[in-house]
Amino acid sequence: MKQELVLITGMSGSGKSVALHALEDAGYYCVDNLPPELLLPFVQLEEQHNASKVAIAMDVRSANSLPLVPAQLAHLRALDVNVRLLFLDATTEILVHRFSETRRRHPLSRQDGAEVLHDQQRDLVEAIEHERELLSELREESHIIDTSQLRSSKLQGYIKSLISAPATQLTLMFESFAFKRGIPVHADYVFDVRMLPNPHYEAALRPLTGRDAPVAEWLADHDPVEKMASQISDFLHSWLPSLSQDHRSYVTVAIGCTGGQHRSVYLVELLTARFASDWVTLKRHRELDVPL
Repeated sequence: MKQELVLITGMSGSGKSVALHALEDAGYYCVDNLPPELLLPFVQLEEQHNASKVAIAMDVRSANSLPLVPAQLAHLRALDVNVRLLFLDATTEILVHRFSETRRRHPLSRQDGAEVLHDQQRDLVEAIEHERELLSELREESHIIDTSQLRSSKLQGYIKSLISAPATQLTLMFESFAFKRGIPVHADYVFDVRMLPNPHYEAALRPLTGRDAPVAEWLADHDPVEKMASQISDFLHSWLPSLSQDHRSYVTVAIGCTGGQHRSVYLVELLTARFASDWVTLKRHRELDVPL
């Protein structure tokens, strides 16, 4: 059996500890804040111990040696290790709120008394933006998970669903969202379906979602909805083979409407069913996961 390595990186305060706990529950041997210099010897040591599933969290506390990581991961892949990179992110506003709530210090916050800024929030925002710069290369190579609106329990479930997919195959994630809450930062492709007929204006359908049969039947009766589904399908069928050959682990297709309740949800359900026979598929409805 091939050894599996899940490397978790991301922004401080984005939920890396929660993700690591989810992987531990899923049977992975987990290590937090491993120095990048120890990545290769640690993975090789665990292979000698017959540990087939390993998860490691790294973050900006090892900023000086993070540039070593991409080459090390390429080396591990050459040794036939299945490597998955997960990058946890959130908006700066959400991260500031989380640090303010917990009163924790950001690892890059200035601590020299001679340089401490009077405006602590400004100091925190600057630290977060600097962290984004330091982690940008790893972020570019990773599957990004936006935790801005994810509760801990939902994040744990999301992580488990991602790592349950076969590591050797591309996983296609369909996600519905509401434009009024912002575009998912982790989306590889975004489709806007706000121009489609809207069940919101039908009183009987308004409280329902795109997963409910009456809404699905109503939308299926409108030709533009099927035209949109077919065009998205054609695009993905054309390019997924190339993405798979490019050694991508995950591709996230985000579909947005105004409220993220009817049209986008319906299309995610429809497309997931259409692609499930040819690809490993997952689905997520962002707004239905958010507490009201």
